[in-house]
Amino acid sequence: MSHNRRVLLINPRMCSLSAVRLPLSLLHLGAMLEGQYDYQLIDGNLDPDATRTALAALDREPHALVGITVMPGPQVGPSIAMSTAIRAAHPDIPIVWGGYFPTMYPEAALNASYVDYVVRGQGELTLLDLLERLPDAGPPPSPLASATDPSCVEAIHGLSWKRDGEVQHNPDRHFQPPSTFPRLPYDRVGDVRPYLRPSFMGVRTAVHQGAIGCRYRCEFCGVVTMFNGVTQLEDGARLAEAMVTLRDRYGATAMQFYDNNFFDREETSVPILEAMSEVRMPWWCYARADTLANFSTRTWEDIRRSRLSMAYIGAEAASDAVLREMKKGARVEHTFETARLCRAHGVIPEFSFVLGGPNDPEGEMEKTFEFIRRLKRIHPECEVILYFYSPTPRRQRLTAQTRETGLRLPVMAQYGPDGPPLPTTPEEWAEPHWIDYVCHQDAPWLTARMRQRVKDFSTVLGCRFPTVQDYRTRPWGKAAMRAMASWRYATRRYTNPWELKLARRLIPLRQPQRESL
Repeated sequence: MSHNRRVLLINPRMCSLSAVRLPLSLLHLGAMLEGQYDYQLIDGNLDPDATRTALAALDREPHALVGITVMPGPQVGPSIAMSTAIRAAHPDIPIVWGGYFPTMYPEAALNASYVDYVVRGQGELTLLDLLERLPDAGPPPSPLASATDPSCVEAIHGLSWKRDGEVQHNPDRHFQPPSTFPRLPYDRVGDVRPYLRPSFMGVRTAVHQGAIGCRYRCEFCGVVTMFNGVTQLEDGARLAEAMVTLRDRYGATAMQFYDNNFFDREETSVPILEAMSEVRMPWWCYARADTLANFSTRTWEDIRRSRLSMAYIGAEAASDAVLREMKKGARVEHTFETARLCRAHGVIPEFSFVLGGPNDPEGEMEKTFEFIRRLKRIHPECEVILYFYSPTPRRQRLTAQTRETGLRLPVMAQYGPDGPPLPTTPEEWAEPHWIDYVCHQDAPWLTARMRQRVKDFSTVLGCRFPTVQDYRTRPWGKAAMRAMASWRYATRRYTNPWELKLARRLIPLRQPQRESL
């Protein structure tokens, strides 16, 4: 163990205790540090005073660096507070931001005085390379001019940093298959049990991410910016091994897979499904309608045997024209066919829709409402989640020779060819309206009438078809809400469902799970 080579890895708060899950990003980094560096994980979702815990650790012993994982949206504010406190108390300790936010907005992150380095994309190898070039403790080194010098951070792929206040972007790092990295050190989080939360699938639901990336390039999805169309898969044996470990060692009874696109292709999915069938745990994942619609009957039988309970599927729109504009790569017929196949094989599809695009947003909203009604006739148990369209910046290739942000937005006529001007600091991204924007909860081109129309439809739909994920509300409560919402749903009178809003104060139905990047 190298003298004073200590690393602090932090997951700032981003959710309530009821929604907490294993901090997979920290565990993946920790797995690379095992046996080489002394490290500590701090999870702000469980630790109510994570900042004090971090400062106490830094006060006790010198550290080589502090690594903070940052998602866009509600995690940015706590990340700012954490970083600011650490910089004030320990100004010489390098602070590194990694994850989706700094990958998507590296210049904004480095515009903060409390961020020294940004790790873009997959961070395991980049973190190790950076640690090799930093002293045991003390201020960040002055990078040398030659990128061939092993002590120069210029040589580290996937890293962005500052030279004399100027932002520098090193070349991207190639993504590696998850199976090439060590297994996750679950015990490093301490007690694993608080992370195994109840869900509709089981009383102790664990999480895992095997595959990374997605080969598709949807305009609204942050996965594109993170992985730039690259997909790397975990083999079936390793994935099943993680399930067995979480089940047998820690008592997990169900699994959620946070793979960006679990079913990449049919030929790669079959061996994974066969391995999972031996474990026989109910599970949830992300999937695409076009992929599932084209699976063979035999593969769908493998899906049934593997005990897939629910798949989160991006239906997105009610017309092929809009799907083409979004660069979705799928057609509406795939959504209908997937709904039929899911019903036939005991899977609940969780369809997400993106409303309020740049062309005829009101008209497309009404078409989408009718589309959802057709889906409900095919598969009454299907879940529906509604988002607003907000284009995600696309990352061009970043090099050490450029200071350009490398980001562009799809054309939005109201804001010119570059779309709406984006924030340039973490503090601006932490403002409520930008959190809503990046989480697809709002967009500046939407009218008040459009926002309210979607809220009213969502209220009626959610009461008429209570989500299966609501395992707390009693059956009589769900039945009462279904009955109250029936006439509005049948007559399409969604406007101002005051009686349903009032009833939900007494029967607080849970909403379907929401995911956004």
